[in-house]
Amino acid sequence: MPMLIGVIIACEIGFWVFLLAGLSARYLLRRKRLSGVLLALAPTVDLVLLVATVLDLRGGGVASTPHALAAVYLGVSVGFGHRMLRWADERFAHRFAGGPPPTPKPKYGAAHAAAERSAWFAHLRAWAVGCGLLGLAIVAIGDASRTEVLLNTARLWTLVLVIDGIISWSYTVRPKAAPRGT
Repeated sequence: MPMLIGVIIACEIGFWVFLLAGLSARYLLRRKRLSGVLLALAPTVDLVLLVATVLDLRGGGVASTPHALAAVYLGVSVGFGHRMLRWADERFAHRFAGGPPPTPKPKYGAAHAAAERSAWFAHLRAWAVGCGLLGLAIVAIGDASRTEVLLNTARLWTLVLVIDGIISWSYTVRPKAAPRGT
């Protein structure tokens, strides 16, 4: 189990290293092909985590919080990875390549409601992938006593997704109004 925590941390660091290296190659070195390769490697660290998690579980141990965290990490990487890449790219381009300033998130009205819905759909994708992986692990292990933490993680994440959905979609029903005088 401690090994898996180390792999999760290494994968998170690896993601950001490949991302920053790819953006540096693109904007500082002006090497588009190298940039593309490095940016493509950023999500491959997820495969390393997936393999490490499967190997750890195949050893016959009880699924634990790090195993659940690995599934959540992979889900969030799929659900929000593109947004994180775009966020970093906008800021890097602005800072190092004279690009336009990053577009601020809308704060009011229909545009704010649309942004909240979009973020919720990214959360839904993350949840679907993460809970899908949790479910696959539960089925593959086939022993409820060894997978209880995985099921509890899926339940908690489902609750968080529903609460996030209620909040996000409430802006569609009742858009946030700009303060008077602005």
